[in-house]
Amino acid sequence: MPRFPLALPLLALLAGPAAADEVVVFAAASMKTALDRVASAFETATGHSVTISYAGSNALARQIIEGAPADIFISANTRWMDEVEKAGLIADGSRRDILGNTLVLVATGADAAPVAIAPGFDLKALVGDGKLAMALVDAVPAGQYGKAALENLGAWDAVAGSVAQADNVRAALALVVLGEAPFGIVYATDAAAEPGVSVAGTFPAGSYPSITYPAALLTGAGDPADRAFLDALSAPEADAIFADQGFAILD
Repeated sequence: MPRFPLALPLLALLAGPAAADEVVVFAAASMKTALDRVASAFETATGHSVTISYAGSNALARQIIEGAPADIFISANTRWMDEVEKAGLIADGSRRDILGNTLVLVATGADAAPVAIAPGFDLKALVGDGKLAMALVDAVPAGQYGKAALENLGAWDAVAGSVAQADNVRAALALVVLGEAPFGIVYATDAAAEPGVSVAGTFPAGSYPSITYPAALLTGAGDPADRAFLDALSAPEADAIFADQGFAILD
C-alpha cells in the first residue's frame, strides 16, 4: 500500500480520462526504490498501469535513440538526456529537472567506521587488497560522478586498478552487499535503500558535478496518461516520497 494516501485525489485529477492506459518509463536504476512507490500510488489512483525499465542512463538513452518504445525518460544526468534531445525524441516543452542527489562511500555491513573524505585521503589504503565497486566510470552517471570526485580529491590514480565496474549503480551496490567489494561509491539514495550497507563517508560538495535528474515526455508518447504520470512526478506527494528516500527536490 502507498505510504501517502493523500496522493490519490491529486493523482486522480492529473490522470484525466477514466480509460486505462499503459505508461512505459525508462528510468535511471538509482530511482527504483522511490519511483516504484510513486508508480504504485499512481496506478491505484488512476487505474493506469506503469511499466518501468531500470538501467544505467547511458544504456536507456541509447535504446531510446535506437527506437525502443518508451513514453518517458528519466536520466541521472543531463548529458544522456541531451543526447536523446539531440536525436529529436523529446516532446516540446516537456523536459524538466526534477531531482538531485549526493555521492557517498558505502561499506559492507551495518557498522562502517567513518571515513573523512577530503583532498588527499588515502582510499587505496582503505580498500587494501579488496575492490572498490563503481558503476561504469566512462558511461554511467554514478560512475562518472564518482571518478570525477576521486580525481578532484587526488585519489583516483592510486585506486583505479582496484575498481570493479558494474553496469549500473544498483549493480555496484549489490557487489558491496555481497561482500565481493568491501567498499563502493553510490548515491546516498541507494545507500538508504539497502540495509546491507552503511555509509562510511559523504563526498564533499564541489568535488563532483552537480547531480541532476531530468525527466521528459518522449515523442512516441501517445495518450494523456503519459503526460499525467510526468506531471505526477512533480506533485507534492511524489516529492514527499522522493525526499523520504533522500533525493533533493529541484522543481
